Amino acid sequence: MAKSQKPGRAGAVRKSSKGRAVGSGGQGRQALEGKKPTPKAEDRPYHPAGKAKAARERYLAAGGKGRPGARSSTEKARDAQRGTAAPARRVKKTDDSEMVTGRNSVLEALRTRVPATTLYIAARLEMDDRVKETLSIATRRGIPVLEVMRPELDRLTGPDAVHQGVALKVPPYEYAHPESLLDQIEDRGEVALLVALDGVTDPRNLGAIIRSTAAFGGHGVIVPQRRSVGVTASAWKTSAGAAARIPVAMASNLTQTLVALKQRGVFVIGLAGDGEVSLPDLQLIDQPIVIVVGSEGKGLSRLVTDTCDAVVSIPISSATESLNAGIAASVTLYEIARRRAEG
Repeated sequence: MAKSQKPGRAGAVRKSSKGRAVGSGGQGRQALEGKKPTPKAEDRPYHPAGKAKAARERYLAAGGKGRPGARSSTEKARDAQRGTAAPARRVKKTDDSEMVTGRNSVLEALRTRVPATTLYIAARLEMDDRVKETLSIATRRGIPVLEVMRPELDRLTGPDAVHQGVALKVPPYEYAHPESLLDQIEDRGEVALLVALDGVTDPRNLGAIIRSTAAFGGHGVIVPQRRSVGVTASAWKTSAGAAARIPVAMASNLTQTLVALKQRGVFVIGLAGDGEVSLPDLQLIDQPIVIVVGSEGKGLSRLVTDTCDAVVSIPISSATESLNAGIAASVTLYEIARRRAEG
């Protein structure tokens, strides 16, 4: 009798052969071979260079001449006759405005009537007495007040500015012409008393000189176009509002401007510590005068010194080396005003 075989349990039978191996079919080899060379930009229809090439080919195929997209002379003439010529290109204008930042600085600028175009206030700013007075003055003067977010105010004032949530935009100063300034003085029948700056770069000195010029009967201040300070917000504040009454003229070349003034009868007086004429001994006080003030460090330049009719020194104590530009100009203006008043 044949013995019956019991079915084995699942998984107990071990295969004797792994079977036939399956290959990749050459797929890996094709991947390693890569694709064809990358076509040029102008040969790719989706690329901007390819679209431009296609436009040129269509333009030339249509019999066009010149640059694709350019207006022909016939079209330009037709538009000119119709009065519909293409608009001129807009030139981007540079903004020379200055930003005064900080609660104290902005309030002081508004108190001294510094010309301003816009007051910027940060959103959700904590109000104190300075901010309230700033808003009151700006509203009374009709200055636009804009509330902006702090990131925008940071961008407007620059990365290094400490604005405390308040900034004031000051427009660029409008300078007069030196000879036009002299014309206005002569038209009023007055004897000119001007101050010219040679290399003065501190705006506080300029502001102090403008203030002294107004206090002692001067008519204006002349600043050179290069290597000199201009009328900034800091100069406005130091002048205590005098910059609104005393005109400031800008000379493209200070030496040539002084020569032109001399030709019109104005005497040029330079200030220097080693001047050959002492201020109390200065003559021609009743004549038109322009006082030239040099920088505290370098003094008057050589060309300006050669142009002066006289180089004047201010008597001071031997314990003091020199006076800064603002004080030297103030003392000279006072002395000339005093002697003119005495006749």
